[in-house]
Amino acid sequence: MSSVVSEVSTTDDLRDYFFALVESLEERLLGEEVLLCEVRGEVSSFARLNHACVGQIGDVRHQRVTIDLIHRQKHALSSVDLAGDREIDLSRVRSLMEQVREIRSHCPDDPYLSYNTAACSGEFAEVSKLPDPVDMVGTIVDAAQSEDLVGIVASGAQYRGFANSLGQRNWHSTHSFNFDWSLFSEDDRAVKSSYAGKTWAVQEVRQRIAASVEMLATVRRPPKVLRPGRYRVYLAPAAMYEVVQMLSWGGFSVRGLETKSTPFLRMHESGARLSERVTLSENIAAGTAPSFESSGFPRPEQTTLIAAGRYEGSLVSPRSEKEFGVPTNGANAAESPVALDMRGGDLDRDTIAESLHTGLLVSNLWYLNFSDRAAGRMTGMTRFATQWVENGRVQGPIEVMRFDDTVYRMLGENLIGLTRQRDWIMDPDTYDWRSTNSARLPGALIDDFALTL
Repeated sequence: MSSVVSEVSTTDDLRDYFFALVESLEERLLGEEVLLCEVRGEVSSFARLNHACVGQIGDVRHQRVTIDLIHRQKHALSSVDLAGDREIDLSRVRSLMEQVREIRSHCPDDPYLSYNTAACSGEFAEVSKLPDPVDMVGTIVDAAQSEDLVGIVASGAQYRGFANSLGQRNWHSTHSFNFDWSLFSEDDRAVKSSYAGKTWAVQEVRQRIAASVEMLATVRRPPKVLRPGRYRVYLAPAAMYEVVQMLSWGGFSVRGLETKSTPFLRMHESGARLSERVTLSENIAAGTAPSFESSGFPRPEQTTLIAAGRYEGSLVSPRSEKEFGVPTNGANAAESPVALDMRGGDLDRDTIAESLHTGLLVSNLWYLNFSDRAAGRMTGMTRFATQWVENGRVQGPIEVMRFDDTVYRMLGENLIGLTRQRDWIMDPDTYDWRSTNSARLPGALIDDFALTL
């Protein structure tokens, strides 16, 4: 990854630096060419932990510029990493511009090319509320004590900028952290947890690690073997996250709807619906993702996707607007949520074992996939601290089981309720850079959940 030198050491510097590079490129435009330019990057600290000790620690400063050079209906795009040195970066982006122009000369017309021609400029620059990364790691190590804690904590600034030769300028920078960890026992059983946000609360970290230690004590008990069948279950927010991630794979996409590849096809064609308790929205205002997409279209602060169990709206990318004639709402190319928000209910998470009475507490789900996409049916595995509850009391873990059920049963006819408390979950992906995707989700109490083997 590129090291950014002191010339661009703050996000304000990065903003001004990026816009200056764009201005230098605008001077080199030919004829009717239109330039779209995007920068994405981070200034982050990372620490990897093993046995509750720091195994690796360091900082990452990384920024990458993407150029899309358009002439009428032809365009081409490519990217280059920036070094943070003006002369080096000017040479890089100018060279990239010439390469993209040459590539474009060999490209056919793009019938679905779409970019924002209205100058929707704007800026969001968040002030950091994060402590020193060393202090964050110190809190974790102190709270874990002698436990075998394995995980990663990442924190710092993430930013995205957009500019075009039509006068539009956008900047978005946020500061957040994501602590993702597991506690392991001697027989390789584990409890997986996470904590993410924009404000680091020391007491919250201690409480969450203490809760993991308490759960690990029950996980060490001999596991119960269950027969395949239907059980009452509580899906914790982390397990719900896996479910909605699967549904986000085409479920809220206008392309998925138009091509009939959506897992919500029955909602559109057969009148199926979810429970009235289920309301989902894309809540850009409450997330960390930018309020604009890569071709400059703005994103509404909130887009309702499912309202009281009924399909309300889709995410529409600029290309889908051209292809299907539906106005874009600034969705990404995959038309998947980047700030999913699910309304809570009236159950109390602190007494969920009593509400469950007899059944399963499911902390996490794994290896999910569709077993029948058109029917909204998915399958996956339990793992890590799925516990058997009897008469409102946790008995111990179960052996790994596979589930196979439809969204219409899980979040429809068999949904008993949702918790008032919700977890803010950040995508832990750090491939290339830290993800800005997030979700705010409650836990769900479900009856007749199908375990198949």
